Amino acid sequence: MELTLLPLIDDQKCFESVRKLRWPTGVTCPHCDSQQVAKRGWDETQPCRQRYHCGGCGHDFDDLTNTIFAGHHQPLRVWLLCLYFLGLNLSNRQIARELDLDEDSVHDMATQLREGIVAKQPAVVLSGEVECDEVDVVAGHKGHPEAVKKRATGTPAAFQRGSQTAHSGQRE
Repeated sequence: MELTLLPLIDDQKCFESVRKLRWPTGVTCPHCDSQQVAKRGWDETQPCRQRYHCGGCGHDFDDLTNTIFAGHHQPLRVWLLCLYFLGLNLSNRQIARELDLDEDSVHDMATQLREGIVAKQPAVVLSGEVECDEVDVVAGHKGHPEAVKKRATGTPAAFQRGSQTAHSGQRE
């Protein structure tokens, strides 16, 4: 007997999860960030998808507006399962088999999910002391071999100014 997860996932719970993650402090307009938002019924094609109207800018939007899940024909539960399977490090072929989808569709979904995750990551800010394991030292000047030869045959600048030589301990 073969058991798949897709029929076990509830659409209502998927949309509730997206709402909680997207708006932890309450629904705000994705266009103007106003909190003057009124519920405006449910989507006709996905009955668990809440629609809203913004009193600040007048735009209508729903749970998925301006997200990577918006504008696709796959239900939200399929996207969330795909994301879950990506987290389990399953291959696109394995995900396609589990979700009963074409491998090309799963590849497109996985690519969009990865790009969405990368786009939402905050910029790295370094502070305090930063350590490096390796350092690359330029050994030459590409296209200028004469500069490398001069440096190899010359003496360090500190020794040219009359300081003590490294070997004798005497002044030049």
